[in-house]
Amino acid sequence: MSRIVIAGGSGFLGRALADALAADGHDIVILSRRSEGQRVVTWTPDGSVGPWGSTIDGATAVVNLAGVSIAGRRWTRTHKQRIRESRIAATRSLVEAIRGASHPPSTFVSQSAVGYYGPRGDEPLGEEAPAGSDFLARVCIEWEAEAARAAGDRTRVTWLRTGLVLDRRGGALPPMLPPFWFGGGGPVGTGRQYWSWIHLADWVALARWTIGEPRAVGAVNATAPAPATNREFARALGRAMHRPALMPAPAFAVRLLLGEMAEPLVLTGQRVVPAKAERLGFRFRFTSVDDALAAVFRR
Repeated sequence: MSRIVIAGGSGFLGRALADALAADGHDIVILSRRSEGQRVVTWTPDGSVGPWGSTIDGATAVVNLAGVSIAGRRWTRTHKQRIRESRIAATRSLVEAIRGASHPPSTFVSQSAVGYYGPRGDEPLGEEAPAGSDFLARVCIEWEAEAARAAGDRTRVTWLRTGLVLDRRGGALPPMLPPFWFGGGGPVGTGRQYWSWIHLADWVALARWTIGEPRAVGAVNATAPAPATNREFARALGRAMHRPALMPAPAFAVRLLLGEMAEPLVLTGQRVVPAKAERLGFRFRFTSVDDALAAVFRR
C-alpha cells in the first residue's frame, strides 16, 4: 500500500481527492491546521518543517492544495497578502520537507490556477501561453516557482492550473445559485468573457492521473476542453436548474458588490484548454458545460 500525503486535504477538493485515492487502496495522510480525523496530521505551514515532516519521508506522492479561499472575502490589502502568503509558505514547507527527506516522494503535485494567464479575452491558452501580470497571475507565478524547487532526480513536479470546479457541495458554484432559484439569474457584465470550468469528477480523475503519469511534468491545465462564455454558462445553468437565465447583472453592480476581485474572478476571464493532458491521453468525462451542469443537478 502506497502512502499519499495531501496538504489542505480537509478542503473541498482535498476531501474529494482523498476519498477517491483511499478507494483506490492508498494510505492517505491529510495535513491540516485542525486535527479532525484519523487520517489527519496537524501542521503549521509557515515555510518551515515541523514534526509533520516525517509523513513526507517515504511517501509515494505529495499533493499540495493548501491556501486560503480567493473569493472568501473582499480583497483588502491584508487579505491579498494572506492569499499570497498562505500559498507560498505552505508550498515552501512541503518543498523543504521533500528536499530533506531520505526517501523523497516520486511525485509532487501542487495546485495552481488559471489566473496564471491573467485576463486574455478569447485567445485559446495552452500550457505554453505566457503569464499575465495582475495580482492573481503574480501569485500563481510565485506559487509555481516555489513548487518547482522540489524537482530533482527522484521527484517529478507538476502543478495543476485549475479552473472553475463544478459541484453543488462546494467551490464557486453554490454562491451563484440563489439568483437562479429566484428567477433572477443571467449573464454577468458583457457575458462574453470566457469561464474555464471542469466538473469535480474530472478534476479528481485528472489529479489521480497526474499522480501516476510520469510524462505529466510542469504545468497541466485542469480545465475541460470547451471553455464557455459567461453567457453560455448562465444559459446552461438555467437549463440545468429549470430556471430562466435572462436577467443580466451589470458590471458596475458587480464591482460595487465584490470590489477589486470582481474583474479577475467574474468580469474578465481566460479561454484555457487542457492541451497537455489531452496530448498525453487523458480523456474527459464531461466535455460540454451543459452535460456537466446537468450531471451536477442530477445528484
